[in-house]
Amino acid sequence: MKFLDEAKVFVKSGDGGAGCMSMRREAFVEFGGPDGGNGGRGGAIVIECVDGLNTLIDFRYRQHFKAERGHHGMGKDRSGAKGEDLIVKVPAGTQILADDKETLLADMTEVGQRKVLLAGGDGGFGNAHFKSSTNRAPRRADPGHPGSEMWIWLRLKLIADIGLVGLPNAGKSTFIAAVSRARPKIADYPFTTLHPNLGVVRSKDREMVMADVPGLIQGAHEGAGLGTRFLGHVERCGAILHLVDGTADDVAANYRIVRNELDLYGGALTDKQEIIALNKCDALIEEIIDENVKALEDESGKKVYAISGAAGMGVDALMEILFTAVIEAREKEKQLATHYLPDGSEQQMYEEDNGHD
Repeated sequence: MKFLDEAKVFVKSGDGGAGCMSMRREAFVEFGGPDGGNGGRGGAIVIECVDGLNTLIDFRYRQHFKAERGHHGMGKDRSGAKGEDLIVKVPAGTQILADDKETLLADMTEVGQRKVLLAGGDGGFGNAHFKSSTNRAPRRADPGHPGSEMWIWLRLKLIADIGLVGLPNAGKSTFIAAVSRARPKIADYPFTTLHPNLGVVRSKDREMVMADVPGLIQGAHEGAGLGTRFLGHVERCGAILHLVDGTADDVAANYRIVRNELDLYGGALTDKQEIIALNKCDALIEEIIDENVKALEDESGKKVYAISGAAGMGVDALMEILFTAVIEAREKEKQLATHYLPDGSEQQMYEEDNGHD
């Protein structure tokens, strides 16, 4: 299945049904009068976050979504039925943006989360609604109110526990293929990965999701290379695994380029825990490995792990570090998502929006 993380679609809520203009006329009934019912309300456009989706590919084949209009009112004081809501299903991590591509309308991060994006139009009143003591036989019935419509952008930012970052050809695809069942394209040239790959890593009774993000180059925060389109996927990750090619001439400079792009991009990437690994160490002698590790530690001020994704060197020890970082990130997220009431009880801050705006 092709990965698609951005799509533009048209959404329109249903128009309200028209009110009915009807007069009761029956044989042997002494008193007639107006009995036109009201029109039904139009269906709403509802965005729902569902499980089992990790791409927006479905929106390549369907770009227009229109909810059902409300049914018209009828005689004998019968109101029209409400139009059926249209549910637009999106994967977790999808942002709903206005046509200007900047205004955030909704951020769908939890499976089961729902958001009424556009409410349906109200139904029109039938002539029975206008009956009064001074107007015994009104001949007025209103049309339904039109629904709302707009173009929106859907932007998917993958939700993963660990995000793999690094320069092109740093060995990210090889690493994720070694620790998970993901099978990304692997080759000895830059920009082998053109779209993010997700891999599920399992160890004992633990599990985490790892995202292989396409390689970053200098100026990526301004759109150079594959640009900010894929930097956004790192925003949702609990921690960052920064892979540096150990066979490069200057590993410290390579680390500095990617780190600078993350800092300039923003999006709270600087606040995420970063684990640094010197990759491709199976191709280096011990002295060069020690020299490169020291250069990276002096540049970053953090501990650096020497590994080889292809040969499996140091991978198990690194995975233990990653699982520890994931557990810490999940605990931090859980604390942020929990609101403590004055009586000491806990209440989840997230509340499902099921009503109309």
